[in-house]
Amino acid sequence: MKRFNKQKLQNKLRNKFLKSGVKIIGPETIYFSEDTKIGKNVTIEPYVVFGSKVKVGNSVTIKSFSHLENCKIENNVDLGPYARIRPGTILKEGSKVGNFVEIKKSVIGKKSKVNHLSYIGDSQIGKSVNIGAGTITCNYDGVKKSKTKIKDNVFIGSNSSLVAPLTIEEKSVVGAGSVITKKVRKKSLALTRSLQTEVKNYKRKK
Repeated sequence: MKRFNKQKLQNKLRNKFLKSGVKIIGPETIYFSEDTKIGKNVTIEPYVVFGSKVKVGNSVTIKSFSHLENCKIENNVDLGPYARIRPGTILKEGSKVGNFVEIKKSVIGKKSKVNHLSYIGDSQIGKSVNIGAGTITCNYDGVKKSKTKIKDNVFIGSNSSLVAPLTIEEKSVVGAGSVITKKVRKKSLALTRSLQTEVKNYKRKK
């Protein structure tokens, strides 16, 4: 009976959003919470889960296999597939969060992009920031959580580790493969990378 009641509630919520104009592809695969709020011109692809306290703005696309809880998605945001948006997160207008990205207790600024394979936690990210693939914020040292601040128009190269507490000032660049532990000044290039070595005519041991 309990399972039947849950299914009945889900059908009711799905129909409510369909009637309000939300484009839901595969409605039977979408799970809403009773307090889910969704704006106009929103598309939801199959297998998306809405936990409690999720608010979605207008002209948003949420792609398959994404999970959202206690977060705010502003207008014109593109999210997923396979995105996990955890409590305390705000995705500002025009931002983009791609596949295999986890965001926790962070603000992603207007028109900023976190396209793939990244973890952003306890962070404040400004406008028009590009976070390269494989970037992580190292926000927990085993005792406490620390914050990362990334200002406007910053470019973070792929496979970078940002060790909090950390501030990266505007219009700066972090080179791919870097571990950044100190403040990066405005309009600077920061990188920590070992020199490449090459052995000529190398033969592997048999």
